[in-house]
Amino acid sequence: MISRIDLRGTQGDPRQALPRAELDVAAAAERVRPLCEDVRHRGVEALVELTERFDGVRLTDIRVPKDAIEAALDGLDPAVRAALEESIRRARAVHRDQRRTDHTTRVVPGGTVTEKWIPVDRVGLYVPGGRAVYPSSVVMNVVPAQEAGVRSLAVTSPPQSAFGGLPHPTILAACALLGVDEVYAVGGAQAVAMFAYGAGPCERADMVTGPGNIWVAAAKRLLKGVIGIDAEAGPTEIAILADATANPDYVAADLVSQAEHDVVAASVLVTPDEALAEAVTDRLAARVAATKHGDRVREALSGPQSGIVLVDDLDHGLAVVNAYAAEHLEVMTADAAAWAARVRNAGAIFVGDFSPVSLGDYAAGSNHVLPTGGCACHSGGLSVQTFLRGVHVVEYDREALTDVAHHVIALANAEDLPAHGEAVAARTDQA
Repeated sequence: MISRIDLRGTQGDPRQALPRAELDVAAAAERVRPLCEDVRHRGVEALVELTERFDGVRLTDIRVPKDAIEAALDGLDPAVRAALEESIRRARAVHRDQRRTDHTTRVVPGGTVTEKWIPVDRVGLYVPGGRAVYPSSVVMNVVPAQEAGVRSLAVTSPPQSAFGGLPHPTILAACALLGVDEVYAVGGAQAVAMFAYGAGPCERADMVTGPGNIWVAAAKRLLKGVIGIDAEAGPTEIAILADATANPDYVAADLVSQAEHDVVAASVLVTPDEALAEAVTDRLAARVAATKHGDRVREALSGPQSGIVLVDDLDHGLAVVNAYAAEHLEVMTADAAAWAARVRNAGAIFVGDFSPVSLGDYAAGSNHVLPTGGCACHSGGLSVQTFLRGVHVVEYDREALTDVAHHVIALANAEDLPAHGEAVAARTDQA
């Protein structure tokens, strides 16, 4: 069901040997280019036609009526409402502490530089819809944007024919709980184009965030620059660094839970213990047979993106997981906190037996919109910082400028940009 990759005794960069989903975002970007151009030029008319083509829904209005959002909240299961409210509370507590404060540095007497943090004016937040329903992604997108102070935000999610062409009612209810009433029933690449160019009631946004399928990722790549993006989120992934002390049933349960997302979801175990690998393989068979989405999970676990990786020892395993740079990394070892502290590349790190990825997906307070496909070696997850811009405010008086003028002029001349120096000299009598 799941492949075995033996890296014991090997040296050097392991990335080529590690399992990874095969995605050609560049090719997908070319396929979505005409769709995005269509939305750019024809706006709502194009969105209606594309939605009917891809989602099988004929929209009469791309914007979800406010009464539909309110009705979704009224009809929400009380247990789900309580869970969402607690998820929101915990996410707010974590993200509120991420707020940045302006700071002024007195470089010299009469010369200061202030770093001023300014939120993006308007953002479009994408919430996936398809094999699963993701009200949790509403929370993870909206909370950091609100805590950053974004003044205008809109949510979009694919329409569902089963719900009269509206997004899933649980998604709408989550929007209501967060006070979001600008919601659109648009999905896929065309939703990214809607935010990039504006269409009908949807004004253009400065940034779009949120996970999605390859077509959403491709549209983000194509339109980056027209609109800011958080990341090109690909298929979800989990890596688990475990030793002989790990509970094989916990490991198997977590590999299955991630594989449940999609047939291209990645589940990877890295361990120096062959007995654990065997035990986890046995537990996987039992869990896949018993779980609701067994066919989907089996396909994900048997795909080229999943596998059990055998390593020499935990130091070797640490090097492997740092090279893999997983979206989610669980550390299930003796002294797990110490090993987790040595991890450099991961979207989020889950320490010990009682911090599974599922907790982070819903109610840890952390954000689950995270870098995938190895991007965790250079990028972080969605946060308040995503929605803030650091702007330097420079203020020097005449004396402070005069004091440094000769340095500015010297550097301007060294770069053969004498007018730069002249702009300073004109103010300081150093012509």
